[in-house]
Amino acid sequence: MPTIVWILLILVALGAGGAAGFVYRRNVAEQKIGRTEAYAKQLLEDATRKADEYKKEKVLEAKEEILKAKAENDREMRERRNEVQRAERRVNQREETLDKKADNMEAREESLNKKQAEIQKIQEEAEAYHARQFSELERIAGMTQDEARQQLVERIQKEAFHDAAAMVRDIETRAKEEGEKKARNIIALAIQKCAADHVAESTVSVIALPNDDMKGRIIGREGRNIRALETATGVDLIIDDTPEAVIVSAFDPVRREIARIAVEKLIMDGRIHPARIEEMVDKARKEVDNQIREAGEQAVFETNQHSIHHELVKLLGRLRFRTSYGQNVLKHSIEVSHLAGLMAAELGADVALAKRAGLLHDIGKAVDHEAEGTHVTLGGELARKYHESPDVIHAILAHHNDVEPQTVEAVLVQAADAISAARPGARRESLENYIKRLEKLEEIANSFDGVEKCYAIQSGREVRIMVKPDDVTDEGTKILAKEIAKRIEKEMEYPGQIRVNVIRETRSTEFAK
Repeated sequence: MPTIVWILLILVALGAGGAAGFVYRRNVAEQKIGRTEAYAKQLLEDATRKADEYKKEKVLEAKEEILKAKAENDREMRERRNEVQRAERRVNQREETLDKKADNMEAREESLNKKQAEIQKIQEEAEAYHARQFSELERIAGMTQDEARQQLVERIQKEAFHDAAAMVRDIETRAKEEGEKKARNIIALAIQKCAADHVAESTVSVIALPNDDMKGRIIGREGRNIRALETATGVDLIIDDTPEAVIVSAFDPVRREIARIAVEKLIMDGRIHPARIEEMVDKARKEVDNQIREAGEQAVFETNQHSIHHELVKLLGRLRFRTSYGQNVLKHSIEVSHLAGLMAAELGADVALAKRAGLLHDIGKAVDHEAEGTHVTLGGELARKYHESPDVIHAILAHHNDVEPQTVEAVLVQAADAISAARPGARRESLENYIKRLEKLEEIANSFDGVEKCYAIQSGREVRIMVKPDDVTDEGTKILAKEIAKRIEKEMEYPGQIRVNVIRETRSTEFAK
């Protein structure tokens, strides 16, 4: 059989098998669909039934919830209604209370108005009475209210002045007690250790003669001898009616000493003529130069100041023949050096500097008759010229307050200078200057208000002032004494210190008849 036939047979068989399979599968599918539709219908019916049951259940539950909520709401409404009712009752009670209080306040306000009116009336009466009292007081006192107020202010001012003066007095008393005690101890110790003579040696300017015939020999023929003496020495020889004495007059103490020694040597020699006079004057000048050098070296040795320039040593020696108010300036300088050094030792200051400045503080007096300027200025220039230290120069310039003291040693030199000059017997002054100083003290004291009379006593060391008790109070005496002391310090120059003693005394005197 040909192949194509077989192929065709196979294709026909396959098509018949496929149609039979398709018919079979369709029948089977229709059966399955029928069964599925029945099952779905059954499921739908069950679901519908269950949904109806669930719906009914949920509706019942919702109704129960609504009933519960309504009951709860009713309960809350009742409670709120009760609360509102209670609040209304409280408000009503409060309103009743406020009404009562308002009524009471009105009654009280009315009472207060009445009392205020009464008080106003009483106040007006009191003011009128007060005005009458003031008028009566002014009439009785004889002064107005302003005058009385002024008197009160003045009294308060006086009381304040009294308190201030008392306070000042207490503070000053305490400060003075402490300061004076310390200063007194230091100065007393220094003075005790420095045992200097109370009476200073004075330069002799009167030459004793063995007889009055010697006056003629000194004058010489036609005055040639005395002229030769005056020319060689630079002094004036005064030969007057004074028996057995010749007065040597010269501003320069060294020349006066040279003339004194020369005249004494001529008198002892007996040969008096111009050539001999020149020879004796040369010998006297050499002798005085030696004395000056020895005096300067002795002063340096006593004060232990060995590094001083030799020219300053010579100038120190010249101070041996220089006096101030009768006090030998060299001895005064040595004493000031010792005092300043002792006080510096007590205070812990520079002892060597204080002693050196004390020794040289008056060095200017050795040349003040030869150069222009005060001895303070000249002394500072000399110390600077011979290479003294700035502290020594400052102390020299400050010892009379020409410049303000800046160091402790300068203050100590100033204090030692005042102590040496002020001690008893150290100096003497002319009667004219003494009287002027006393008059100036009394003049200053009398220039103040309230002073009745005053007296300068104790050689000008104290001024005693009596005041009018009606014009100056007890406290005012303290202020007055301080003001007078300041005025004296400002306007006067004096050695040491001056006590201002103000006395206030009230006396009452009656006579029994």
